[in-house]
Order: sequence, then C-alpha cells, then structure tokens
Amino acid sequence: MPGTMRGVYTNLTKIRRDVFREVSKVCYQAGEDSSMTNADIDDAFDELPFKILPGDVATYRESVFLERAIIGERIRLAMGLPLQGVDRPQRISDGFNNAQIDNMSYYEPPLINIIKFACNACQDNVYEVTNMCQGCLAHPCREVCPKQAISFVDKRAHIDQDACVHCGMCERTCPYEAIHHHVRPCAAACGMGAIGSDEHGRADIDYEKCVSCGMCLVNCPFGAIADKSQIAQVIWSIQHGEEVIAAVAPSFVGQFGGKGNVGKLREAFKQLGFSGVEEVALGADLCTVQEAEDFLDEVPDKLPFMGTSCCPAWSVMAKREFPEYADTVSMALTPMTLTARMIRTQHPHAKIVFVGPCSAKKLEAMRKSVRSEVDFVLTFEEMAGMMDAREIDYLALEDDNKSDFDVASRDGRDFAVAGGVANAVVNAIHRRYPEREVNIVGAEGLEDCRKMMRAAVKGKYPGYLMEGMACPGGCVAGAGTLVSVVKSTGAVHRYAKRSPRQNSTENSYRMLIPMLEQGFTKDDEDTEVSESREAQVPKA
Repeated sequence: MPGTMRGVYTNLTKIRRDVFREVSKVCYQAGEDSSMTNADIDDAFDELPFKILPGDVATYRESVFLERAIIGERIRLAMGLPLQGVDRPQRISDGFNNAQIDNMSYYEPPLINIIKFACNACQDNVYEVTNMCQGCLAHPCREVCPKQAISFVDKRAHIDQDACVHCGMCERTCPYEAIHHHVRPCAAACGMGAIGSDEHGRADIDYEKCVSCGMCLVNCPFGAIADKSQIAQVIWSIQHGEEVIAAVAPSFVGQFGGKGNVGKLREAFKQLGFSGVEEVALGADLCTVQEAEDFLDEVPDKLPFMGTSCCPAWSVMAKREFPEYADTVSMALTPMTLTARMIRTQHPHAKIVFVGPCSAKKLEAMRKSVRSEVDFVLTFEEMAGMMDAREIDYLALEDDNKSDFDVASRDGRDFAVAGGVANAVVNAIHRRYPEREVNIVGAEGLEDCRKMMRAAVKGKYPGYLMEGMACPGGCVAGAGTLVSVVKSTGAVHRYAKRSPRQNSTENSYRMLIPMLEQGFTKDDEDTEVSESREAQVPKA
C-alpha cells in the first residue's frame, strides 16, 4: 500500500529538514544583517551543500559530488526557484537576488519537480522471477501465460520481457509467490497515473494529469521528487516589517510535539516573527454551514449527489475527469480561503500564510480567485525548518493558557481526519432537520476517489453526500506532515473534544453570519480545473 514511509524518520527526512533549516537561516540572516550584500547572500547559499554534507566521503550515494548536486537542487526548490540541472556552470542562488517579494508570491510552474539525476530509474510495471522459484514440475506460471512469455532455464522460470503483456496471471498462479511485480514507488503512490518514464527510464510527470497531492514526493525512497517552497518569501515579508498572520490547519495538533499546546504554538510563531495566529478550523465551520446549505438546496432536486470541496486535489480530479458532473462538487470555498477572508476583514493589508499538511494547497493558492486571500502556503515540515533555524524548542516554550484560538467547533477541528468533513456537514443538517436522512460515502486516495465518482455517475449513490480525500487517512497524512497518521489522528480527535462547541452551527464567531449573508463563502470564480492545469505546465 502506498504511504508506508509516512511518519518514519529516514535519511531523506533528515535531508529535507536540513535543507529547510539552512535556507531559513540564510534568509533570516540576510534580513537582519544590513551589511550582507547580494554577493554575500549568493556565497551563503553556495556554501549550504558543504554545510549540510561536510567532508569528502559520500554518505548516501556513490559520490559526494552527486550528493551535493542533489542538495543544491533541493535548496533551489526550497527557495522557490526552478531546477537547473548539471549541464552548465551555475550558482545555487541564480535568479534569487533579482526576484522581488511581490512577483515571487506564486510559483513558477511546475510545483512538483523531479530531480532527474537523483532518480534511480526504478523498474515500472515489470514482472520478474525471484530466487524463490522452485522449478516445480507443474509449471503453472508457464501454462497460464497467454503470450507464451515464460520458459524454463536451468529449472527456473524465465520471463521474456518483450513478449510479456503484464497481465499478472503468472504472479497470481505461482504457489511459491516467486514472481514479483515491480512498480515504481512514486507511480504506485500517484492516484492520477501521472508518472511515467522518460527516455532514460527515469520518472517523468505528466503535468496535464498531476494535481499536486504530493504523494509521489513522500513515497520516493531516493528523494528525487520535491515541491517548491515559499520559506524565503515568508521570512522576507517578516523581515520587511509587514504584518504576517499564520492561518494554521486543523491537523497542526501534535505535529511539533506535545498534546495540542495552542499556547506554545502561538509563542513559537511569535518568536518566528508572525503578528498573529488563527485556526483554520474556524473556516471549516463556515465551509460546513455552506455545504449543508448547498446540500439541502440542491440534492436531489438539482443535483444527483454532492461532493465536498475542502480537498483541492480531489476537487480538481473530479472536475477534470468528470466535467459533465463538475457542478456536483460543492462550490463552497475551502476552509483555508474562508479563514483568510475572515482575517482580511480585520487585517486588510496583512500577509496571510496558510500553514498545513498539504502540497495541493500551494496549487490552490495560485488560483486567481484565491490569490487575493492567501499570500503564501507553508507545510508543517517547512515550518519546522524555520523553527530549527531560530533554535526554537517548541516543547520548552511557555503556554500562555489563553483560550484555544477563537474556539472552533469540535466538528470543524475534526476536518483533518478522513470522514470528518462529511460528519460535520451531516451534523449541521441535522441541527435544522433532525429527521432528515443523509447517506454518505467517502474515499481516501485519488484512485479510490475516482472509483467513488465513477460509481456515483452510474447511479450508485443517489442523493448521497460524498467526501473525497486525496491522502489516505485525510489531511493528517498530507505530504508536509511530520508524524505518523495514527499519532496525528489521535491528537486531532483529543484536541477537538476540548472545544465547548460540538457543531459548526454553534460557532459564535462574529463574522459567521455576515459572511454567509454577503456570499463570501461561495466560489465566485470557478477556474480551478483550467488554472491548475495551466499552472503545472512548464513554460517554454
């Protein structure tokens, strides 16, 4: 099952976090030391591969030079810059000094990148005979092969790869399970079928299909896939004295240690230079109320079923692959965007940073209808790098013992876990219509989401509320999380129970009713599919 590496601290985990830490250090230093010139900044970035991997002996690969070249590319992506490759003289910071904050707010496509010379060129969709073959007398693998691709050499089975059609019958038939199906890990994790092979057998992304869920980058055992970051832009905004407010996703609980220590989180963000912190679960409450309204108004009279809107990767997939049913995905804005809109009503000139578990949120923030609301998106892992750069010991911080943010509901906080969104919407519906029966169905992982949508289109789920989550387990399993899915799920549930408000409709946040009345909770520009595709295609 894809995702088995989630929550396991590996050498790749260390490298990713070392890169985020060191890039953050340079950015903070550049903002605080007025004597640093552009040349000094260039030198500081050029030195990072040697700082992260010192010495002249390779640690992970066959050559320390290759290791540092790969680190250099990861540093560029962490700076929000495009890959360069190794086919010309270069500086890691090439293009960095000429970029201003205003035009670096959004990524130069593509968001998800493959560092080609880091790729292992893994075999993909290949059946091979292992040393478990016993050379049995029955030869069932040979007998069932429809293309006569299996022969026996020295009493062991041999598969002719040119003749093999990858049907898998031999694998299923072998009594010793001696035939193995090799699948590239990143491709196995991709629910969009977006990863193939280039002319050298290395992984290649079809950006017409990619929805930036990030499952490939956390499942590549060679660390060849990475997404771009906005760490530099966030730190620059802070260092330039701007009001920078963090909007923290519901899945934050337990990511940095502890048991939902909101006071510690506020203090950590304050030490990083943020002006304030808000809980995105407030936006989840708004999203819940709006989706409940949509469901009551439209299903089944206007729509045969309705899908939830909060997961951008699921939403893009559904609208792109089932365009005739695009309107069945709720038009309610996501909790990220709704929270940002609430913040903007009181802080119109602030820079708003969504901090969460998701790579796809970076893609969502590139949409024209969202750009005016969300300035930057950081993952928990990137935020941890910033904390390390400032030597912030999260668990050692003082808890201010204030109330938990502005007190989102229990249902809103549970959005982070698979099933939480649908449960919240159903509970909101039952507050108005206790006797109303609402059938729900959910899917985790894009492949299963696609199966769910196909079944719905065929009429299997009439009048249903459908929850789609691109990451198995929900947002707690996003590409930018720090802890295991099981641990994070438990932490989120425990934190949610602390809310004095059970249901999203109970939320007394004073902007709730005005925003609903002014239509601030509906997507006013449905460009998600076209823009996500355009944003991912590399420029010529």
